[in-house]
Amino acid sequence: MRFIIRTLAAAVALWVAIQFIDGIQITGPQNTPTYWGTLLIVALIFGIINAIVKPIVKGLGCALIVLTLGLFLLVINAAMLLLTSWISDQLDIPFHVSNFYPAAFWGAIIISVVSWLLGLFIPDND
Repeated sequence: MRFIIRTLAAAVALWVAIQFIDGIQITGPQNTPTYWGTLLIVALIFGIINAIVKPIVKGLGCALIVLTLGLFLLVINAAMLLLTSWISDQLDIPFHVSNFYPAAFWGAIIISVVSWLLGLFIPDND
């Protein structure tokens, strides 16, 4: 159940980023079942990437993260969003992030903030 709630929270965060950033989009008519289904699939892909690829990249970039006092994490988050866009394109999912800056960079910041805010309301079963 926790996995489903986290996926829905990621979908909401992606939706907020799509609303505010011009370079992030789901092609097709908005507010249709296809649109929301695509959003959920992209949230799943984004979650898998953040669970598998992001720790590896953070481990490899540990020195840069420390050197920049954590600001390099913004670059890593933007790269994960671009990777989600690329994988979606390979799977013919109509989700696209147009460029690294400003779309992926600011989109990643919005997604992180919204996910954090939603995480405050999701119970932690520890």
